[in-house]
Formats: sequence, C-alpha cells, structure tokens
Amino acid sequence: MSSTSAPTLDQTPTIASAPTPATKQDFLHTPAVRAALPFVNGGLAGMSATTVIQPIDMIKVRLQLAGQGVRDSGPKPTSLSITRSLLASGKFLDLYTGLSAGLLRQAVYTTARLGIFDTFMARLAVRGKIGFKERAAAGLSAGGLAAMAGNPADLALIRMQSDGLKPLAERANYKGVFDALGRIARQEGVGALWSGAAPTVVRAMALNFGQLAFFSEAKVRLQNIEAMGPRGKTLAASAIAGFFASFFSLPFDFVKTRLQKQTRGADGKLPYKGMVDCFAKVTREEGLMRFYRGFGTYYVRIAPHAMVTLIVADWLGFITK
Repeated sequence: MSSTSAPTLDQTPTIASAPTPATKQDFLHTPAVRAALPFVNGGLAGMSATTVIQPIDMIKVRLQLAGQGVRDSGPKPTSLSITRSLLASGKFLDLYTGLSAGLLRQAVYTTARLGIFDTFMARLAVRGKIGFKERAAAGLSAGGLAAMAGNPADLALIRMQSDGLKPLAERANYKGVFDALGRIARQEGVGALWSGAAPTVVRAMALNFGQLAFFSEAKVRLQNIEAMGPRGKTLAASAIAGFFASFFSLPFDFVKTRLQKQTRGADGKLPYKGMVDCFAKVTREEGLMRFYRGFGTYYVRIAPHAMVTLIVADWLGFITK
C-alpha cells in the first residue's frame, strides 16, 4: 500500500512579491535606460528652469528689440521700464508669453545638449583623465548639435514674444507654439523655421563653452575648499558658469533675436541678409556696445537658468545612479 507523502516546503505555493528596490535599481542600470537618462534628466532640468526664468527672458528679448536701427538717443530702455510697460495693461501673465515654445525648446534643446555632453564626457572618461580642453570640446559640440534641433522652437519663442510690439492690425496672435510653427511653415516655408540658425548654433556653442566647461572646471577647482559644503560649491560653480556663458554668448544671442524676429517688409526684403550682415549693420547704425545692452538682465536670466538646470540635473543624476 503506497502512502502519500506530506508536501515539502519546496512544494508550497508561492505568492508573487512586489518589485523590490533592488529590482528597480536593476531597471535603472539596464543599458537602454542608462543611455537615455542623461537626455531625460537634461530635458526635465531645462524645462524646470524655463518655467522659473520665462518672465526674465521676455524682458531680455524686448530690450534687444528696442530701438532697432537707431543709435541711442534720449532715455535708454531698462529692464524696469520694459517690465512696467508690460504690466501697464494689468496682465501679469503677459510676462509668460511664449512659455509653451520655451518648454518645447527645452524639451528638444536641453534634452539633447546635456544628454550629448554627458555622453561625450562618459566616453572621454574611459580614455583617461579629462582636462579643460576636453570639457570645452564636449560643451561646444553638444551645444552646436542641440541648437540645430531646437531652432524651430526657438524661432517660435521669439516670434511669440515680439508679437506684442507690432501694431494691433499686424499681430499674428499665435495661440501656442504649434500654431506658430504651423503658420510660419505655411506662410514662409519650412526652411524659415531655421531662420537665424547660424547665430543660434554659434550662440549655443559659446553658451555651452561658458556654462558646461566652466561649471565642470569650477566644481573641480572648488573641491579643495573645505569651508564650502556640496550645495554651496554647486551654487558657486553655477554662478561662475553663468557669468562666462553670458559674456561669450550675448552678442550672438542679440543677433539671433534680431534675425528670428525679422519679417519681410512692403518691398519684400528682410532687414538683415544674415548673421554677418546683422553684425555689420548694428555696429554701423547702433554702435558696438548695443550687442551688450541688457547684460545684467541677460546674466540674471542665464545664471539662475544655469543654476536651476545644473542643480536639477545634478539631483536627478544622483537619484538615478
């Protein structure tokens, strides 16, 4: 007579357990996720910064477009006077004009910029010690490549922010970034979406050279200062990077704004033929220092944007290690 044996522990039915932290950690370390994280973190960081800085960017663009084609005469426009005129109608949200285009630009431009920079830096680290030259080359390359991809959104942002300067009858009154992109493509051709691409690329390369290379270099230099904590070092490095990014990129940002804002006049001609022509005409008609008009406002826009972007990117990088 055969007897049935009692079930062993091995035969006991098991219940599927919830994913453990180790499982989640393994997911974060899959090759596809590791490759995508620098891009995702970069985009989220840039969009966070843009949401905070958008009003300052609006004031910066209006300052650059004030007095076009005329040498300084009479009271100069200031960030305060521009802000007052924008708020005169009682609409605070006017300072956020073009936010949808700004967010799209960051989703494309900063995602690519920081993602490509981190990817280049990781590959350079495998080869050996990374110096300032390597950081600078990675920053310049990342900025140039990302700027080409983000130019249409950048163009839409400038058009939306400058629309309020036109007479009421001539305003486009864009409903949002996609409305702006669609109408520009239909009315001026798809190629118009890359208007001002040359100064945009050069500006991005100059900005990234100042921002990413000097941020990375400043962090290394500040490591030995024991009186500063990690957060203090990150903030100090961001402020230093913001200054150099502003100094190197403002002239190209000025030209980019002028080129992207311009539309054909009654004679069918554009005010500027290109980047070199814009530099020459502004220097001749408005003076060399016009390129640095609003440097303080630009720095106040660039430095906090750099701080928020780099701090959020650092934090996202830490929690997704």
